[in-house]
Amino acid sequence: MTTTKLPDRGIAWPELERQLKEAGKHDVDWRNGRVPMFIHYAGDDVLEVAKKAYLMYFSENGLGGRAFGSLVKFETEVVAMGLDLLHGGPEARGAMTTGGTESIFLAVKCARDRALARNPGMGTPQIVMPLSAHPAFDKAAWFLGMKTVRVPLGADFCADVDALRAALTPETAMLVGSAPAFPHGVVDPIPQIAALAQERGIWMHVDACVGGYFAPFARELGADIPDFDFAVDGVTSISADLHKYGYTAKGASTLFFADPESFALMGYAFDNWPRGQYFTHTLVGTRAGGAIAAAWAVMNYLGRDGYLRVTERVLATRRAMQAGLDRLGLPTLGQPELSVFAFGSPERDMAAIGRGLGARGWIVGYVKEPAGIHHMLNLTHEPVVGRYLADVEEVLKDKATRATAVSGSVVAEY
Repeated sequence: MTTTKLPDRGIAWPELERQLKEAGKHDVDWRNGRVPMFIHYAGDDVLEVAKKAYLMYFSENGLGGRAFGSLVKFETEVVAMGLDLLHGGPEARGAMTTGGTESIFLAVKCARDRALARNPGMGTPQIVMPLSAHPAFDKAAWFLGMKTVRVPLGADFCADVDALRAALTPETAMLVGSAPAFPHGVVDPIPQIAALAQERGIWMHVDACVGGYFAPFARELGADIPDFDFAVDGVTSISADLHKYGYTAKGASTLFFADPESFALMGYAFDNWPRGQYFTHTLVGTRAGGAIAAAWAVMNYLGRDGYLRVTERVLATRRAMQAGLDRLGLPTLGQPELSVFAFGSPERDMAAIGRGLGARGWIVGYVKEPAGIHHMLNLTHEPVVGRYLADVEEVLKDKATRATAVSGSVVAEY
C-alpha cells in the first residue's frame, strides 16, 4: 500500500511536469501502433481539435444546462448528427453519456423498467444475448437485479438467431445484437434479431459502441454490412461511442432511442429534498463540458468526407494485415468487415505467439474461443503493418509456437 501523503507545500508546475513525463516514460508507445486497443487516432490535426475544444470548456459542466447553453447546443447537435447517420426517424431521440458502459447500462435499465411496467408479475427480468456480447451487459444486469442468458454463436461467430429464440422466456426483457461484436469484429444479423424482438414485444438493443461511427462510412465505401440501425424495424435503442471511431476526446458516447416513450425511461427525477427538483438523462450527474465540446468540434471538423477518408485508410490497413497474416498461415476468424478482427490457427500456440510479440514491444490482445490474437485498428497501425508482419514471421520460427494452448487473458474496451 502506498504511503504517499498530500504534500505540505504545493509543488511548482515545472517540477510536476517533469514528474508527469517521468511517470510516462515506460508507458506503451501508442503513437507507433504498439497498442491493439484503447487508442482511437485519426491524425494529429484531429487530436489537436479535440484538445483545444476540450480545454475551451474544461471547467463547464454538462449537468448545468441552464448555466451553459453552449453545451446544450453542442449535445443537441451531436445527437442529431448521430441519429442522422443511424437512420433515426423524426421520433428518434438520444443523449450523450460518458462511455459505452454507461450507454449500455442505461439501455438495460430502460428495458427492465418497460418490461416490469408491462408485466408487473414477471419474475427476474432477463437479457438474452449472444456469447460474444460485451460484458457491460452482465455488469448492468448485476447492478440492476437482472439475469443474463448467453447463447452459443454460429459457425461464422455471429449470433445464432434460432438459439436466441430458444432461450426466450416470459422473463426476457431485452434482446441484444452487436455491430460489431468486440471479440471477432463481425456484425450480428440485426434484422433477424429485431424481427424476433418485435414478434415477442421485447426491447431490442444494438451495441454499436465500436461500429456506430464507423459502419455507416464503411458501408458507403462498399463494405458488406447488413442493416443494423434504425433502418431496421424492431430496433429500440443503439449505443455508439464517440470516443472510439468518432475520434473525439475520452468520456463521450451516445445512446439513441427509436421513439420518445423509450427515451423517457432513460432519465431520473427526484424532488424529495430541500433543494427541489433534480433530473438527469444520464447515470452520472456532473459531465465534463470538455468532452461534449470536443465531440461537437471533431464531428464538424471531420465532416462526412473526413470520416470517409479515415475509414478508408483503416479498412485498407485491416485488409493488408489480414492478407499478410493469411500468407503466414494465420487466417482471420470469421469475416469481419469493419475495424476489428482476430486471427489464429489450431496448429499454433497463440499464447506463445503473443508472448513472442510482447517480447518485441507489442501489446497483445487475445480472444479465447477459438484461441487467437485480437486487433482494433486505427491510423497508428497504418505505417507499422510491415513491421508487425515481419515480427510475426520471426516469432513463428520458434518451434514452441507449434503446440496449441488456450490464449491469455482478455481485456475488453468500453
